[in-house]
Amino acid sequence: MAKKTVATLQTGVRNFTKVIKMVRSPKTGAYSFKETVIHNDEVKDWFSKG
Repeated sequence: MAKKTVATLQTGVRNFTKVIKMVRSPKTGAYSFKETVIHNDEVKDWFSKG
């Protein structure tokens, strides 16, 4: 499950998005959150990667 949050990094222009993905650890089975700020064009590629 992943959620998408918009973060404004430039004045008045939203070209970047803060994305948060829930990742399960193969070792312990616990969930953790991986979050980054990426350009809007790369959002779909980031979610499709494992």
